[in-house]
Amino acid sequence: MVKKSQNTNLNLRSAKTDKKDEFYTQLSDIEKELKHYKNHFKDKVVLCNCDDPRVSNFFHFFSYNFEKFGLKKLIATCYKSQDSDLFSQNNSERAIYLEYTGDKNGNNVPDAEEIGIKHLQGDGDFRSKECIELLKQADIVVTNPPFSLFREYVAQLVEYDKKFVIIGNLNALTYRDIFKLIKEDKLWFGHSIHSGDREFRVPQDYPLNAAGSRVDEDGNKYIRVKGVRWFTNLDYTERHEDLLLYKTYNPEEYPTYDNYEAINVNVTKEIPMDYPGVMGVPITYIDKYNPDQFEILGMASSAGYNAEIVGIPFMGDKDARPLINGKNTYARVFIKNKKLWI
Repeated sequence: MVKKSQNTNLNLRSAKTDKKDEFYTQLSDIEKELKHYKNHFKDKVVLCNCDDPRVSNFFHFFSYNFEKFGLKKLIATCYKSQDSDLFSQNNSERAIYLEYTGDKNGNNVPDAEEIGIKHLQGDGDFRSKECIELLKQADIVVTNPPFSLFREYVAQLVEYDKKFVIIGNLNALTYRDIFKLIKEDKLWFGHSIHSGDREFRVPQDYPLNAAGSRVDEDGNKYIRVKGVRWFTNLDYTERHEDLLLYKTYNPEEYPTYDNYEAINVNVTKEIPMDYPGVMGVPITYIDKYNPDQFEILGMASSAGYNAEIVGIPFMGDKDARPLINGKNTYARVFIKNKKLWI
């Protein structure tokens, strides 16, 4: 019988705080996202470096779609796990990695004898020297990295100039280093998740204290998580579709901030189609961002944000958050319509 909890839903920010970030992605969510990047994977080496590769849904997806995607090689590593259990206790002194180079016997199934199992000398941490050597081999990295290490994980991908499709927290875009990549059009949200929550499988010792959590007939635990997004630097056609605008500007509906020369827009779909100046929009605007339609100038999210992130002149004396009549608004991304610039 399926059991459900009645408490509030979980978000990735609380998971990061509690270091409870062992969330394992559903195969259906992986399929819905990766089908939009098929043309990017031909003759490429794919690395899944935050997975138990023998039962990872990422490894499962790529091994079963190896020929369909035209891959060259698939590599997957795990952290301190020599046990076939997906949710090992991470207490082994050594880890393993798998390599798969495609179907050899013609049955179109990744059989055990076709998958090379190799031991790592260390614990399999993505930051370790030997895992970095595997990263250097890869063309594209696809995984669900630890939420508590997301900033560090992305920094490594950027350092080694890797293409990637990874899962993270919506609020990660407010980190200075992550937002800088978004502003420079070096990172954007993926295709398939723009609202709602998603279900993840969790370890057996994970407390089920969130609404929508459940235990299936086999005793596997699942939770639903808010604020999930795919982060990627692989382009796709839909990213360049214009956001349809229908409202016109009026000063009563779109007040100007006290401390920025920009108007406030509370809802993305209500961005005025005729306003040529700077607008502050919710961070969820990034779900609809088309770099051909708007330019991202900056963001004001907290009192400590510096000028490089804010991106437009700050006219206040201390609090860099956008103020309206002396009251703070939520975090805002500053944008300007490219098609209305004079």
